[in-house]
Amino acid sequence: MTHTPDTTAPPGHATPTLPTVPPQPTPAPTPTGPTPPPPPRRTAFTEGIDRLRRAATTEPGRLRIIGAVLAALVVAFGAVTAWQMTDRAAAADDVLTSSQPLSSDAADIYRSLADANTAASSGFLAGGQETAASRDRYEKDIRTAAAKLVNAAANSAPDSPSAATITKLNRLLPEYKGLVERARTYNRQGFPVGGAYLRYANEKMQEEMLPAAEDLYTKENQRLRSDYADATPYPWPAMALGILALAALAWAQRRTYLRTNRVLNHGLVGATAAATVVLLWLTLGHTLARSNLNDSYDHGVRSLNVLHDARIASLKARGNENLTLVARGAETTKVGDETFDAYDYDFARDMDTLTKGLTRAADLADDDSGARPVDSAVGNMTEWKKRHAAAREQDENGNYQQALDMVIGADGATGECFDNVDENLATALAHEESEFEQAADDGRDALAGLPLGAAVLAVLGAAGAVLGIGRRLSEYR
Repeated sequence: MTHTPDTTAPPGHATPTLPTVPPQPTPAPTPTGPTPPPPPRRTAFTEGIDRLRRAATTEPGRLRIIGAVLAALVVAFGAVTAWQMTDRAAAADDVLTSSQPLSSDAADIYRSLADANTAASSGFLAGGQETAASRDRYEKDIRTAAAKLVNAAANSAPDSPSAATITKLNRLLPEYKGLVERARTYNRQGFPVGGAYLRYANEKMQEEMLPAAEDLYTKENQRLRSDYADATPYPWPAMALGILALAALAWAQRRTYLRTNRVLNHGLVGATAAATVVLLWLTLGHTLARSNLNDSYDHGVRSLNVLHDARIASLKARGNENLTLVARGAETTKVGDETFDAYDYDFARDMDTLTKGLTRAADLADDDSGARPVDSAVGNMTEWKKRHAAAREQDENGNYQQALDMVIGADGATGECFDNVDENLATALAHEESEFEQAADDGRDALAGLPLGAAVLAVLGAAGAVLGIGRRLSEYR
């Protein structure tokens, strides 16, 4: 028999019901774009600034910062002082030992060449009666010019304009000497072509060699002025740092006094003393050096330049005076509607230059030792003009031999006046050279030891500042 199963739950056993699940929110879609970059990493500098800022909120931290700043200021003051004074001391030494001697050598090259040209023309006029003294003077001038050129070449930069000028003069010097020797040879043999060779030699000297020597002299003078410009300016950056360092040290000591009622902090006082000594040494030493260097220029270099120019003018005048007789009117020049002998016209111009130069030299002479030889040169120049005028009168009247005797004769000739002018100018040059050396040496000595002394005192001052602040820090431990 078939039974239908009973699906009714027994009493007391109800069918368990599952709890109702609340509705869940739909999850947001995952973004598919790029991930934002992480915040930038802080640099060591930024972290250091933050540490300093945090340290500045405490008194020990402030003291450490103050100590570091004071030490840095004092060291910077000493370093800049040492640097600037080293440059100025080197420039002052160059003025005394390099640029001014080279400028004088360049002037001597010009003078030696001009004097050799004068001696050559004097010897030519003497002909077979040329004296040994005249010949020796010419040879000495040539040797002097060659030796000075060697010295100038050794002290000039290989690729400098001065080196190129020296090379040119070294090339022209033997060419000139060869022309003079040919002129002498033909002159002794009585051939008129000797005069042409001498005029050609003079043309080479006047148009090539002396302009090159003058160019060398000008360049060396520019170098001298450049060294003066490097040696004399005030060291404003160093002086400003010195004043700033002293002001910071004074502020730090006042701050210490207000917070502790202690009048002195030994370390800070020592640092202040060291910085004060450096600043005073810097100011007084450079002021004294500047004064002496300016004096060496105003009463030495300026006078030397004027005297060199005057001496060169006298040499050129003497050479043109001789060539007036050598050429015998073969060379003329036209000025306006008038025609003049070319060499006599140049002689007059050279004498005008000599007159102006001696007037300036007399104005610049600051003592009797410098003025006396200049006054003597003026007197000899005046007599020279008178004798020259008399010689020209004889030559124009056809008295050539009398004119020749009045120019190169033994007594009463214009050559005597020229020699006296040259000798007086040499004496004045020696005096002004001595004055220059004394003043320039004093200027250089005023800077001696300053760079090293400033560096040492700055280190001691910085150490004093650190120790003084360290003393205050020890009170917080």
